[in-house]
Amino acid sequence: MKIATLILLIAFSSSSYGNTIVVGKDKAITSITKGIELAKNGDTVKVYPGIYREGRISVTKSITLIGINFPVIDGQKKFENMVVSGINIKVQGFHFIDSKHSSSDDFSAINIIDATKIIIENNKVTNAHFGIHLANTTYCTVKGNDILGEAVSEQSAGNGIHIWKSSHAFITNNHIQGHRDGIYFEFVTDSEIRNNKSENNIRYGLHFMFSHNNYYAYNTFRKNGAGVAVMYTHHVRMEHNIFENNWGTASYAILLKDITDSWIKNNQFISNTIGIFMEGCNRIDVKQNLFSKNGWAMKVQANCVDNIISNNNFKSNTFDIATNGTMVESVFDHNYWDKYEGYDLNKDGIGDIKYHPVSMYSMIIEQNPNALILLRSFMVTLLDKAEKALPTLTPENLVDKNPKMKPFKL
Repeated sequence: MKIATLILLIAFSSSSYGNTIVVGKDKAITSITKGIELAKNGDTVKVYPGIYREGRISVTKSITLIGINFPVIDGQKKFENMVVSGINIKVQGFHFIDSKHSSSDDFSAINIIDATKIIIENNKVTNAHFGIHLANTTYCTVKGNDILGEAVSEQSAGNGIHIWKSSHAFITNNHIQGHRDGIYFEFVTDSEIRNNKSENNIRYGLHFMFSHNNYYAYNTFRKNGAGVAVMYTHHVRMEHNIFENNWGTASYAILLKDITDSWIKNNQFISNTIGIFMEGCNRIDVKQNLFSKNGWAMKVQANCVDNIISNNNFKSNTFDIATNGTMVESVFDHNYWDKYEGYDLNKDGIGDIKYHPVSMYSMIIEQNPNALILLRSFMVTLLDKAEKALPTLTPENLVDKNPKMKPFKL
């Protein structure tokens, strides 16, 4: 107990040594760069409102930068606004505008490189090429930032929050819109994305590749060009997220490509062209999710093996399941299907006859997309009824042997 008290006293006394340097247009120090030059490790630089045009501001000392009422750091479309490198640095409460744009370089409003224990919190970023860019970092937090881009094409746009070759990042409570990808991870491990809203981005709301052992929870991905893409990754948990209104000819809520040993649970897939598209995926648990009002709830390609799709609700989807082959090596079990027309004589809540969620019409569309013009025609209804009575074209082993009679309370 005495040792713990001594440690607290040392920590408190050491923190009390930090000085506060005040910067403002009507203060003795009028430049943020000058304030940083005067600061020592542990100091705080407090910046009052105004427009600061200082080119590329560099922060390499272990200091805290605090903006009062969002002073504007203007990149004038010629500079990166701020570059952060080092350890134990915090940037809070600024409005970054008009960073330099380039189709070949990753210019950004806040560029964090070769750094650890950095906090970027409660800032605004407007019209940046890349909003917040992290490279070769550890234990960095990006929290409560509002990032608004003005992207018009994938080629000329950057990402809202872009992280490369980093670990232990914590991305939370940010609002990102108007970029190429809202959030982008590449070679990022042991990190968490939580409580963010990513919407109206040109390509993906979230895009990550070669990024293992990460956790994505309580995020909303809405009205993005192609939804969310998860590629070449293992041990990913995606839970309690909302994917909605991601529409387009090549759009989906989530694209899973070459993913293994991962979990997708307690999510909501509402009004998307495709809820989940799985290709080359093995050992994925898809459980306790809601699929509602999608074009296709799920497309599970024939090269997917040992996946378990169970305890989900499938409601008001045009097609529940589609596949491109006749053999299916994934398990569908104990799901609720609103198209199920079976019965439950023993009243145990499980249908007494198995359910085939793949319709013949969906198989035809996989081979000939133009056949969509016949959607809801009498002929299609008749063919699907005949196929259910005597299955010949649909995958024989893609069945739910224990379909639920009532939806789950998720």
